[in-house]
This record gives sequence, C-alpha cells and structure tokens, in this order.
Amino acid sequence: MTVLIVGGSGYLGTELAHQGSSAGGDVAATFRSHPGEAAGASWHRLDLRDPARLREVLDAVDPSAVINASSGGADWAVTAEGGMRLAQAAAQRGVRLVHVSTDAVFSGRRDLYDETCLPDPVSPYGAAKATVETAVRLWCADAVVARTSLIIGDGRSEHERRVHELAAGTRRGVLFTDDVRCPVHVRDLAAALWELTRSDTVGVFHLAGPEAVTRHELGTLIAQRDGLDASRLVTGRRADTDLSGGLRVVLDGRKTQRQLATRLRGVREFLHPEAADD
Repeated sequence: MTVLIVGGSGYLGTELAHQGSSAGGDVAATFRSHPGEAAGASWHRLDLRDPARLREVLDAVDPSAVINASSGGADWAVTAEGGMRLAQAAAQRGVRLVHVSTDAVFSGRRDLYDETCLPDPVSPYGAAKATVETAVRLWCADAVVARTSLIIGDGRSEHERRVHELAAGTRRGVLFTDDVRCPVHVRDLAAALWELTRSDTVGVFHLAGPEAVTRHELGTLIAQRDGLDASRLVTGRRADTDLSGGLRVVLDGRKTQRQLATRLRGVREFLHPEAADD
C-alpha cells in the first residue's frame, strides 16, 4: 500500500511520515518549500494551486491512499481550492482519501459537536475547510473526513513555542481564558489517522482529545511540564478582540474513539510532567 502524505513537511505531516516509514510502509510525502525530515519517505515538491504539478505527483507516486494534512490557513486558493482539487483528483483516480479537517468548521454555538454535526463556520479558515469537507463527502464515496483540534505534543508545535516565548518575555501577547478547545497529542493523532487510512471505514471522525481547556489552561500545563514560570503568562479575553472564529468549540469524539484501537489521550494526561518523554 503506497500512501501519499500531502503536507508532509508540516508539523502533523512530519509525524505521519515518520510513523509510516518506521512501520515499513511505502510512504511518499509532499513539501512546498523544503523536504521534511522523515527518513524513508520519498519527497515531492507540490503546490496545491498548480493542477498540472498535482497530476505529475500523483502519476509518479501512484498511491493507493492519500492523507491530506496540508495547511494553507485562511488562504482560499490553497486551503479551499487546493483541497477541492485534490479531492477531485482522488475521486477520478479511485484513490482512498483521508482528509484532515478542523474544529474551526464550527461556530461554537453548541455545547458539543459530534460527528453528525454539519459545519457552520464563522471564520475564513473555517469556511475554507468546510468547503473542502463538503467536496470530499460528495465526490469521494470511500473517503474519511477527520476533524481535529489544537495539535500539541513534542515541544515543536506553534502553541508550545508561543508559551515558551511568552514565559521568556521574548514575545508579547496574552493567552485567552474564554477560548476553549480539545488539544490532541501529535503522535496520537498521527496513529489514529494511519489506523483509519489502513481500514475500510468511511465517513466523519472526530480525532480530538477528550478534555476541553482554555488557551490559558493549556499554556499553564505546557509551562508546568517544561519547568517554566506560568505566572508570566498574561491572560486576556478573546471576546474583547476582533479575531474571527468560535470561542468555545468542543468536539465530541466518543463515537470515534469506540471505533479506534488508538487511544486519544486527554491534555492533562499527555502534558503531565511525568509524561514529558511519552
């Protein structure tokens, strides 16, 4: 089984490529600027805005499955149009697609969002990801849409770097006390995505941690794990800013977890100081 990881040089993509190669799989991965670090994977330059190059990469790799772990943020041409272009190509070639989506497709108006909830985005990024979700579900009958939340775990995530910079005083900013998400460990997430890729299951899955925390609570847990002074983390309210997106977005992944052998740990478990090397 040859698997192509689109966005393989990103944070999640790197872990996916590492796990796939370590398991002895035939793994190919794409990058936009620089190849990733995972040994054992073949690397291919790809910009999802370039349909001709996408065809070239798919022809060269001839994958059995594609995991779309790319992240173009709120850039519509990359995230929405590029993701739709990839979904269309997968459908035309009969290639299984595992599309990584996000809790940003939801507004936060509900207490919990399970796998049956339809997107109601309130940010440009959420709208772009919701658009691709719709295309994947309509065009690719055997596809997986895997929604996740904040990805944490080994000290290299943007969230962990930010906490270190805030605690060191090399960066200005606040951590919100009213912005709630369900962080997931990058290794747990990658393992779950591989499990879904190798299975014959289809549909929507929620791959987030089982615990909801505020951005400030998350920062405090990171600081405690890494021996930083958490009192240096300044608090604020996102509701007092003009930032788009939902405030409290909690993914309910209990149904998904019952279907998986991979256990998605809660943030207080995987950021506990005794779990620092997990």
